[in-house]
Amino acid sequence: MPVTSVEKDLDQLAITIVADFAAPLRRLWDAYTDPRQIERFWGPPTYPATFLRHDALAGGRSVYSMTGPEGDVHYGCWDWTSADAPHTFEVLDRFSDAAGVPNPDLPTTRMDFVFEETSDGSRLKTTSHFDSLEQMQQLLEMGMLKGTREAMAQIDQVLADLAAFATERGAQAQILSDTQVRVARVIRGTVDQVWRAHNDATLMKQWLLGPDGWSMPVCEIATAVGDSYRYEWQREGGEERFGFTGELLESEEPYRAATTETMIGMDFPATLNEMTLTEVEGGTLLSLVITYANAEQRDAVLATGMTDGMETSYQRLEGLLQPTLA
Repeated sequence: MPVTSVEKDLDQLAITIVADFAAPLRRLWDAYTDPRQIERFWGPPTYPATFLRHDALAGGRSVYSMTGPEGDVHYGCWDWTSADAPHTFEVLDRFSDAAGVPNPDLPTTRMDFVFEETSDGSRLKTTSHFDSLEQMQQLLEMGMLKGTREAMAQIDQVLADLAAFATERGAQAQILSDTQVRVARVIRGTVDQVWRAHNDATLMKQWLLGPDGWSMPVCEIATAVGDSYRYEWQREGGEERFGFTGELLESEEPYRAATTETMIGMDFPATLNEMTLTEVEGGTLLSLVITYANAEQRDAVLATGMTDGMETSYQRLEGLLQPTLA
């Protein structure tokens, strides 16, 4: 059991939980900042979590759901107020709706996470701060401590699972909901390099090609929020051609970009694509959350082999980045 102490400070309106782990400091930090990993332990076993957004940096946001045994779904969000990798981060934890809009009728908790190296591995000290004794008591009555203990008991298993999150692992698609899919892949390169590779037309034409045998004759990049982009691919030696267009909705260089995406010449609903880049040990975690109009569209796109095409492109990208890292 990783939790070694729980301290309630009624004067300071705070609860501090200390947990020790037989894993390196960086491994523990990455478990909290990687959405694929934190969702395996943030909720207790009876209320597993799914992170729909996870921006592990100051000014970022996280949105997550927790699904109960009866199929009931509850949502929460974090506003990241500070982050100093791999030592500390602070968030405001709120109850919210599915879109991440906070519920003003339920308490907001300020949470400090402090990561320390120990002789046997690493230690995490989590302090939850409350606005009032009534708020503190309300959350305790809702089972906060029991749920936290059960949730943290799952962390050791996640930390030991090196294969599922290895740098060598290819792109993986995970269904998050009826309309959302997350494609994740660790790219061997820095956050700045991976961001530039998605925003430099010359580079994009070299790697964003999907399966072999295609070229990218059109690569018009959106450089500012509100701008449109247009990408087109053509089969080499043939007339077959397809492409996508859309609008840049958000851009937080070099960590996050959100765009719409519509297939040119097709009457399909536009998707929302949210890309987040996170520094992890061994490279940059690229997390792409795609929101479709419905489950039918989601399944139809996945059936095209989209993930395999993305993996081929990411392998090319790493080939471009490796000489610069040598």
